[in-house]
Amino acid sequence: MVEMVEVGPRDGLQNEATIVPTADKLQLIRHAIGYGVRRIEVTSFVNPAKVPQLADAEDLVAMLPERDDVTYIGLVLNRRGADRAIASGRIDELGAVCVTSDSFGIRNQGQSSDESLAAAMEIVGLAKAAGRSGQITIATAFGCPFEGRVPIDRVVEMAKRAADARPREIALADTIGVGVPAQVSELVGRVREAIGDVPVRVHFHNTRGTGIANVWAAINEGAATVDASLGGLGGCPFAPGAAGNVATEDVIYMLDQSGFPTGVALPQVVDAAAWLTGVMGRPLPAMVSKAPAF
Repeated sequence: MVEMVEVGPRDGLQNEATIVPTADKLQLIRHAIGYGVRRIEVTSFVNPAKVPQLADAEDLVAMLPERDDVTYIGLVLNRRGADRAIASGRIDELGAVCVTSDSFGIRNQGQSSDESLAAAMEIVGLAKAAGRSGQITIATAFGCPFEGRVPIDRVVEMAKRAADARPREIALADTIGVGVPAQVSELVGRVREAIGDVPVRVHFHNTRGTGIANVWAAINEGAATVDASLGGLGGCPFAPGAAGNVATEDVIYMLDQSGFPTGVALPQVVDAAAWLTGVMGRPLPAMVSKAPAF
């Protein structure tokens, strides 16, 4: 079984210039639950001046459906964000982010790479102390928009240090969509070896058309969990040229047809993508929801 995390409500929408109504964000989350996803990244507790799309974080989480079988994830970048997420009373898991390069770290979080890792490890501790789980994403794991290619040894070193915090998992994120399958296979394999029993999650953007192939490479190297966004929406306000996430429907189709069950119902994902297309008022990047059923 490959676990799916639906990141559309946060990463899918955060870079959209038009503010999506809170009611539509809530409906997106309801759709995700309906098609079978049981971990959903619902929002981010960041400075609303920097990411206006997510300024309704507290309002949204207050309306989340009461589900014992669903884990609601809130992305946080610092202690203030962690405190907000915990205080909301509805976030089950804190998603912390560290970055591989100082250039991106300063722009994204106002921290150096090492400072971002220390903050992420602290956030995991805060989550556990509050009775929640915490996970760590290593952003720009495959390349930085400002510094270029990131040495694999640097990512492995960060993952090994992050594992000391005993997070639920460590995610490798291709923030700007530069990774290719050979690189993914090597990095996932080396990180898994370095962090022992801590699971690996992967987060790919499809900026250069390699996202689905990268998912395949990661799964075959033992990645346990895949992030995806309904319709293929997504981007990063602080990473120039970062296009959408791998699409939930495209990932589900590939995995289902390849004998990797996900527990997610593809026809319902496609229906939800049609609804989201109407909300956004334009065609979405995903392929499977545009194609005939097969």
